[in-house]
Amino acid sequence: MGSTVELTKENFDGTVSEHGFVLIDFWAAWCGPCRQFAPVFERAAGRHEDLLFGKIDTEAQPELAAAFQITSIPTLMVVRDNIAVYAQPGALPEAALEDVIRQARALDMDEVRAAVAREQKESGRDGE
Repeated sequence: MGSTVELTKENFDGTVSEHGFVLIDFWAAWCGPCRQFAPVFERAAGRHEDLLFGKIDTEAQPELAAAFQITSIPTLMVVRDNIAVYAQPGALPEAALEDVIRQARALDMDEVRAAVAREQKESGRDGE
């Protein structure tokens, strides 16, 4: 791949489901920090061609921004196996972005899925 993909409410589910590892940049054209982060994100996409780098324009895709409770942009989200494993607002410098990618690659997804299942089970009990 090596480049970024524009994600919309129409292509989001299919695109994210198809790829096991997705980095998403929530941004808007009027946002100065978003414009500063964009080239950092693009360069990382070039270095990590095995990953999908997606961009969501929060102005054009308010439903997606709302679905992920994005209140501040830019926000970087990492999704592995359809689970958001990282979400943080703020324009990251290159080294910090590489660190996030390295840590996300190192995650044991079986452990993450088990933790999610535990969390869902516990939250289900609270409602009884």
